[in-house]
Amino acid sequence: MRILFKYLKPFVSLIVLAVLILFLQVFCDLSLPNLMSQLVNSILAQSAAQSAAQNNVSADNNILWLGLQMLVITLAGGGAAVSVSFLSTRIAAGIARDLRLAVFQKVESFSSREFDTFSTASLITRCTNDINQVQGIFIMGIRMICYAPIMGIGGIIMAVNMAPGMSWIIVLAVVILICMVTALISLVMPKFKVIQNLVDRMNRIARETLNGLMVIRAFGAQDHEKKRFDGVNRELTKTSLFVNQIMVLQMPLMQFIMNSAIILIIWTGAHRIAASVMGVGDMLAFIQYTMQIIFSFLFFSMMFVMLPRTAVSADRIAQVLKTEVSIRDSETPAGEAMVSGGGRVEFKNVSFRYEGASEDALRDVSFTAESGQTTAIIGATGSGKSTIVNLIMRFYDVTSGSIAFNGVDVRELPQSKLRGGIGYVPQKSILLSGSVSFNLRYGKTDASAQEIREGAEIAQILDFIETRPEGFESALAQGGANVSGGQKQRLSIARALIRDPELLIFDDSFSALDFTTDSRLRQALEEKRKGVSKIIVAQRVGTIMYADKIIVLEKGKIVGMGKHSELTETCSEYREIAESQFSLEAVP
Repeated sequence: MRILFKYLKPFVSLIVLAVLILFLQVFCDLSLPNLMSQLVNSILAQSAAQSAAQNNVSADNNILWLGLQMLVITLAGGGAAVSVSFLSTRIAAGIARDLRLAVFQKVESFSSREFDTFSTASLITRCTNDINQVQGIFIMGIRMICYAPIMGIGGIIMAVNMAPGMSWIIVLAVVILICMVTALISLVMPKFKVIQNLVDRMNRIARETLNGLMVIRAFGAQDHEKKRFDGVNRELTKTSLFVNQIMVLQMPLMQFIMNSAIILIIWTGAHRIAASVMGVGDMLAFIQYTMQIIFSFLFFSMMFVMLPRTAVSADRIAQVLKTEVSIRDSETPAGEAMVSGGGRVEFKNVSFRYEGASEDALRDVSFTAESGQTTAIIGATGSGKSTIVNLIMRFYDVTSGSIAFNGVDVRELPQSKLRGGIGYVPQKSILLSGSVSFNLRYGKTDASAQEIREGAEIAQILDFIETRPEGFESALAQGGANVSGGQKQRLSIARALIRDPELLIFDDSFSALDFTTDSRLRQALEEKRKGVSKIIVAQRVGTIMYADKIIVLEKGKIVGMGKHSELTETCSEYREIAESQFSLEAVP
């Protein structure tokens, strides 16, 4: 939680100002009972004088003066309370804003390894719900944490000075309050972490259900998903109810203690008034001070209940902020000295193992994707094709060996420079909500209309765009939900082409295209992006058979490398894939 203290620094002056205004408010609140005591005693004295047929002008003036003092102090206290609320809200909103930005920037810097550690649902909860918890504690905490102890201590001093003989009532009430607060906190504290974890689980299930709604309906698994969500929802409800039921007891118990203390004060005070030891005004003021002390402990106990939950949220935020990013730029980057190599990629004895895996995903992989050539990668599912792409993009770092881009180790290049020279089309097409033009310009914001049109034409998506009423300004739903799978793939390909990179990487990006569109797209690539290096990961032999070099992977190892004609002769794994596909495609 200490890591969050640095976000308080920009608001130190406002916090100091709020605390100073709080002292003014406490002074006003503590002064009122004393003035009320004097006013009541003066009124009673004036009433006694009038019953004795005496007219005391100075007593009338004193009553008026005391009333004016009380009015001024009340207004000053009210103004101080409003000012503190304004300042605390401003401070809390500023801290929440800075925290959200810090968490978002940290998450943006995460590599795939960090995303394997934190689930997406958990990161969303930490960036929203947890930060809201921290914001809430600052809104109430600046007032309560500072106000409650000052008011409680000041109230005890004023009450004891006014009626030392009745101070035992305050001591008794305070002891009972402390025992009650301790019992409540011990019951609810362990539940707050459970609640936050359950919120994470519920968000994860809701996200999975919404993303996979078509699959759920296709398999008729709605009832299963309802039960899964209902189980977490009921557990969250049960835990929240337990916490709320315990917390609900706080106010009735506090009122019982306060009312019991008032009864004791009246009973004891009546005897003292009868013995002329204290006045009626003094007893009323003592009751007011007692109520202020009890309410101070009420505020303090509320903070002790809120703090554990906020501490859990703060720790969850701190976990994100303290996470060491595994993919970092070199302290002595070689990017400025790099000479353009035309998108040449070289693997040297590369091995890679995922975190927690029992064996390597890639083993001793060596090959070179030459500048201006098309290098294809094929293999069975799980053979390591996408892993090679992830290593080139430096989403992960190699376990051993090295990868060079244009002759420079990718670990020595700034990530922005490395990825700036690559046009990447992922296996799963990701489109953002916005216009078609916005999505196509995502990799190159200053792309001209001609560049966008050319990229769309090469990707075989121009006809589809022009048939829409608004053309390039047509709206795309989040994730491209209002276009087909093949259209999403072609839009993703166009986005990469518009960037005009040195290297184009297609990670199984033709799988949703029919054979005719696939062929036309590859032909357009060869004609209009002739000098650009291309790495194509594919499952279909027809997509890659004309590549300059084909790499065949099997269980993370290269088992064949060469042209299509060579591999059909020398590589049994490739020949098996080719024969199975061509025989299937020949079926009417």
